Amino acid sequence: MADNPYWPANRPPEEERAEKLAVWQEKYAASDALAGIETTGRFEPFSQRNDMFNRAFWDEKINSAKTDAFFASHRVAINPRRAEGFRQKDFALRNASWAVSNMLSSRAGKHGKREGFNATIDEGGPVCPTKVEIDDVAIMTTEIKKIARLFGADLVGITDFDERWLYEARVDARDFSPAEHELPDGLSNVIVMGHAMDYDLVSTYPSALASASAGLEYSHETGIVIQLVTYIRNLGYNAVGSMNDTALVIPLALKAGLGEYGRNQMVITPEYGPRVRFSKIFTDLPLLHDQPEPLGVRQFCDICTRCADECPPNALPYGPPEDNKPNCSTISGVKKWSADCEKCFGYWSAIGSDCAICMRVCPFNRRGNNWRDRLFQKLARSRFRHLAAWWDKHSNRAQRLKPGAWWKQQ
Repeated sequence: MADNPYWPANRPPEEERAEKLAVWQEKYAASDALAGIETTGRFEPFSQRNDMFNRAFWDEKINSAKTDAFFASHRVAINPRRAEGFRQKDFALRNASWAVSNMLSSRAGKHGKREGFNATIDEGGPVCPTKVEIDDVAIMTTEIKKIARLFGADLVGITDFDERWLYEARVDARDFSPAEHELPDGLSNVIVMGHAMDYDLVSTYPSALASASAGLEYSHETGIVIQLVTYIRNLGYNAVGSMNDTALVIPLALKAGLGEYGRNQMVITPEYGPRVRFSKIFTDLPLLHDQPEPLGVRQFCDICTRCADECPPNALPYGPPEDNKPNCSTISGVKKWSADCEKCFGYWSAIGSDCAICMRVCPFNRRGNNWRDRLFQKLARSRFRHLAAWWDKHSNRAQRLKPGAWWKQQ
């Protein structure tokens, strides 16, 4: 079995494992506390093979005609129906939105790679043999963030290369067997970028139309990642582009100060709430790290169950964060709110497209451009959070936008 170089392929003796966990606990205690991350003695890196989308191909418990049809429909084998939001033009827009991302992820399929999903993005050209001299790391950090935003990133944060979140191994897309990571040595920093999804499209979840909001950002971030990787390599430093592959991005986004973890399993950002996709770049370019700051999201989620209440397959948890595993698609040894991914993806397969009702109804999912949204944010992050939750529950803010109405918008 291919291995994460920071974690032996064969499970080590218990004392060796405990020693490694102790080292990690000490090394990351301060940054974990700031980011709201809590690991336990059961922690071990996650196997990407157990990701729900990969299990849908190799796990007989998950794979079915419906899951096969779900994936096939993202190309041309669509299955439109009369239901509003699931007509042929809705699927057509969804698939067009995914087109750029799908083109990249398909090109190395014969080598078992789905770039951006099961393997890093092999793009950006060679590293320039001459390095730009960096006299001031703070200035370079500011410049990198400026360039990332110029290319189209909505959010940018920087954190350290935290080896705990590397997948135990990447997945060979041909037979879903474990395969070795291809990261070069010496990468010390991770640039995490956030890509905001369209508010109105998200408002139409669940529908094939709404999925265009996710596809658009995957396609957008494909170009953004390649451009920033190319820029860094032209400075003479190594950089490797990544989307859903190689490492879990949520803990890296938390450590990069981009938001807090919510009950709906998403990073809640101050700017866009949960309506964000993330990409990342591993690099040896000297950069300063951002420090997470508590935003009050955790305290609000403690009293709010809107996402769990609205979840059709009842896949989201109630109660406080726990170190539990509904199934093998959940990482071990992290105390957090964990969804039942089998129930969640089962619903996706049933409707023929992804569902993000939990994103739509989240009280932090707001445009943020009016006084009501600004007042809500202020109340939700204060001791008046109960008032904010009551206000949101009794408003029509989370009401679904009918897909037909979206098509009629000017």
